[in-house]
Amino acid sequence: MNFIQEKLLFLYKFVRSPKQIGSVTPSSAFLALRMLGQVPWMHVDSIAELGAGTGAITKHIGKVARNKTRVVLLEKDPFLLNELQKKYPEYSSYQDALLLREVLDTEGIPHLDCIISGLPFFNFSPLMRDRLLDQIVRSLKPGGLFIAFQYSQQMKPHLARLFHIREVHFVPLNLPPAFVYVCEKKDS
Repeated sequence: MNFIQEKLLFLYKFVRSPKQIGSVTPSSAFLALRMLGQVPWMHVDSIAELGAGTGAITKHIGKVARNKTRVVLLEKDPFLLNELQKKYPEYSSYQDALLLREVLDTEGIPHLDCIISGLPFFNFSPLMRDRLLDQIVRSLKPGGLFIAFQYSQQMKPHLARLFHIREVHFVPLNLPPAFVYVCEKKDS
């Protein structure tokens, strides 16, 4: 899939499900690199990407991760998931982030070192948002990182209840501009 096809597909998916997709265009390389630059790759044996979409961030993981790092992709849209499986056969791919803990059990991964996310949390119902955040917290090792981008700072109070927010980065060179939250799992 070339650049134009990816943009058109993303726009089509947004028009059909704006609450699930969250943006009219895939994440920029600036956003992807800002997120992945926060990951301490030398200490990451396993990572999950929630809402992998067209692979706008995924395509950069192979450039920065160690060869032995296990990568798990989660994407709800069946077409996008199928495309991810074709483009990244070296990564495990699943459909439902609400079943993240079960996915990790299937993969034999006790806990993740890091989770990156492009999910539009504030578009979800409070119940779904809470269930997703519970899965994330339960799936991270103590001190594990949750790095998520959002298009506003509305999620900050929700994240602060569950994580130590280390940093928030503003990425103006993304459409729309985004905030990258770098969060550390609190001690149990």
